[in-house]
This record gives sequence, C-alpha cells and structure tokens, in this order.
Amino acid sequence: MEVSEKVKVLQDLIKIHSVNGNEVEVAHYLQKLLSSHGIDSKVDEFGDRRANLIAEIGTGESKKILGLTGHQDTVAVPNPDRWQHDPFGGEINGDYIFGRGAADMKSGLAAQAIVLIELKEAGQLPSGTVRFIATAGEELGTPGAYRLQKQGVADDLDALVVGEPTGGNVIFAHSGSMNYRVTSYGKSCHSSHPQNGINAIEGLLKFIEEEKHLFDNTKDDQYLGKVQHSITVIDGGSQVNTIPDNASLQGNIRPTASFNNVKVADRLNDALEYINHTTPFQLELKIIQDFYPIATEPNNDFVQIALNAAQRNYPNDIKLDIINGATDASVFTLNRPDLPVVILGCDDWNVAHQTDEYTTISSYVATIKAYKQIIRDFFKEE
Repeated sequence: MEVSEKVKVLQDLIKIHSVNGNEVEVAHYLQKLLSSHGIDSKVDEFGDRRANLIAEIGTGESKKILGLTGHQDTVAVPNPDRWQHDPFGGEINGDYIFGRGAADMKSGLAAQAIVLIELKEAGQLPSGTVRFIATAGEELGTPGAYRLQKQGVADDLDALVVGEPTGGNVIFAHSGSMNYRVTSYGKSCHSSHPQNGINAIEGLLKFIEEEKHLFDNTKDDQYLGKVQHSITVIDGGSQVNTIPDNASLQGNIRPTASFNNVKVADRLNDALEYINHTTPFQLELKIIQDFYPIATEPNNDFVQIALNAAQRNYPNDIKLDIINGATDASVFTLNRPDLPVVILGCDDWNVAHQTDEYTTISSYVATIKAYKQIIRDFFKEE
C-alpha cells in the first residue's frame, strides 16, 4: 500500500465515532478493508453496537501463533470547543494527524491491519499464524477482551503485541489497575442536633486518613516501582441541613507484580475492618474494575525481537521501558500469565486522551515496518 492509502485508513478510523462504544462500525470497516485484500475475518457483535473482530494470516506450516491486538473504542471528547482540530476529522498538518484516537489507539489498530494486508499481498505469509485481535471497550471495563478471553482467543498464543502508543519504545511491563468504591453508612438527623446522628462523610474522612499511608510499607517492584494510589471521586450528602446517612468515594490503585491485586484488596479490607471495629462508622468496599499487572523479563527472546525491530525502524532513540497504565493484555494473560507480551505503537503514551490528540505519519509508518519486522523475526526459525 502507498503511504497515502495507509494514512487514509487511519483517517477513516478516526472519523468513526467510537467513544466508549460503537465498535461495530469500526469492526465492519476493518472487515471490509481486509476482505478487499483477500483476508477473511470474523466480527462478533454483542451488546449495544459492540463488536470484536478476529482475522488470521499464515501458512499454518508451523504451530506458532503470534497475536497482534488493539482496541477500537476511544475515550470521550468532553470539551470539543477547546480543540483546534476537529476531534473526528482526521485532519493533517505536516507530519501530524489529529483526532480522538489518533494515538490511543486507532493508529496501532490501523497499523496491525495494514501489516496483514502487506504481508499477504507481498507473498510473505508467515510459516505459522498471525492473529489480529480487535477489541471492544478497552477504555471502559474491557467487555470485549473479557468476552474473547472466555472464548480462549489468547490460550494458544506464543506471544502478543499490544499496539498502544509508546513512541516506538518497547514496553515489557505495565502496572495493573484497580478501581474501587467505599460506601460509608451513618445515621441521618437534623443538622441542628448533629450529636443525634452519625455523619457518613466523617466515616469517609477516616478512610482517607488511613489510605494516605496504606501502602507505605509495600515492597517496590523491580520494574514497576511503588504501588500508586489515589482517591479521585467523593459523593456525599443531599441537603445542607441534614446529616447524611451515606456517602461514598472512589479510588484507583496501580498494583504491581510484587504487590498484586489480591494483596491490594486485602489491604483495603483490613483498613475497613479496622475502622468498622474502632469507630461508629460502617464502611463497605466494592471492587469495580480489576486489571492485573503484566511483566515479561526484558531479556526474554520476544522482547529482544521487538526491541531489535523497533531500533531498526523508528527514527528516534528506542529503549525498553515500563508504563503505569493498563491494557487488554491484563485480561488476555489471566489464563496465560507466562505469555510474553510487549506494548509497542506510535507516538507518546502521554498524548493519549489529550485535547488535540495526534500521531505522526512518520511514527505510524515506522510502526507498520516494525510490526512486519517482528513477524519476520518471530517466525524465521521455523
């Protein structure tokens, strides 16, 4: 494909509104694109205009299977008037392509689809199988990845590339992500006699004080460092002259391999149990979202294959690195904790979710080349 054709594919994807949903339109676009180049794919529709897509290429002479995965949804555009470029226009300015999802991660998704097309049309099908996995809902609960995980889509993979934006750097580990809610229950009364009630907001304040130091003594992970944690949402009270009988807060924690999700949940429960037994407040914990950390040793053969491919194809200096974000790989490794995984894609992770989100054409083209190099090197021994 010519560079202009590759750019048009990315522009087309950006123009599809898939904010926290509507992946079905993206999936059918990809299916039509692949079909026009002789590649069959399966669209699995579910829910409210949600859909995953699976496509494969390869001769099947080898049993090795390499997965390429990307998500089709994007985050919302809360203030489109602050954008200098149409969030869904795919506008080009020099080397830049602007739009929601340009970085996170329709560029990676488009690059993966194009790699399948170019390998097939060049008669360079791998001896094994390359499985392209396009998911729904990564930005909000990962329903698509969980559906695919239950279907066993990753159970037979030998390695996995996640196309999130990394600026060409090879990410070999990322933290988990746990969202939780703490609800405080008290006793309502008139605010003129507060001693007759139990202010549920004060129960949350007790937890907030505990949470500040809840993970101070956890062991730093050799790659991911400290457990990161924040309280980000508070909701309590409905009338200014009434002592509230319930209030809630939400928080986010980034577990590591050394202090994983189970240990984090235990620590939260211990804190609530202490408060419930030593104060008049009653607090309740609910885990809303629970993604596990992933880590592949940096000297792993597959990580080194990806590093070599990135260094050969990106114009910038490339390094091995980690991120504190989470990806669909957290779900795909539930049954396969030993699965080698790298995250590799176009321009910087920090551009994702931002106003005037962008990627660059040069990074996009380099990503396509790097993916092809990874595939060639992964199967070259076969």
